[in-house]
Amino acid sequence: MIGSEEDLRAKFGEVHPLAITKTRPALDKYSRQFIGLSPFLVISTAGANGRADISPRGDPPGFVYVIDDQTILIPDRPGNNRLDTMANVTANPNVGLLFFVPGFEDTLRLNGKARLIDDQELLKHCTVNGKPPKVGILVAVEEVFLHCAKALKRSKLWEADYRQDRTQLPSIARIILEQTCTPVGEAEAQQIDAGVEGDYRTGLY
Repeated sequence: MIGSEEDLRAKFGEVHPLAITKTRPALDKYSRQFIGLSPFLVISTAGANGRADISPRGDPPGFVYVIDDQTILIPDRPGNNRLDTMANVTANPNVGLLFFVPGFEDTLRLNGKARLIDDQELLKHCTVNGKPPKVGILVAVEEVFLHCAKALKRSKLWEADYRQDRTQLPSIARIILEQTCTPVGEAEAQQIDAGVEGDYRTGLY
């Protein structure tokens, strides 16, 4: 076991000065551009007890509304109403974001303090298909920096020959039914699968 930061750092070399100085306290023109190109991010939160959670968010490129260099707005879209991320934000405002742009192997990391808003004047900027979100996650930027491409290069995330055939696993509905020990017949399972696919077509906004 490595039980301290001192022990951890003893196993590695010195930090390159640029790895430290690249951290910015606010958005600049490049981070604004990156966010504007991004159709997908993951957001990490933690509850009052410190239990961590991470969740994906996605929409058309530029779906995160940049209010100014210190503030961004992430729209919330219809989901399963677990509300893990937003419930955590009400108890602990610290969030971490990782932005992806398809085709880019570098990513953008952003850390800050979040709060939930239902200000319709702000939320109207996140309207898609004529539907503004009910609420949004307003993030006060504390630090932002580009993350190098090594992880995506290793994973070959965007390379076509690394795409997997979805039929290697059952559908998400069938997996959850089995995980929750919910017995259904094949006809009912097919109906549930069809319902999930229908919701994907009509219930995204």
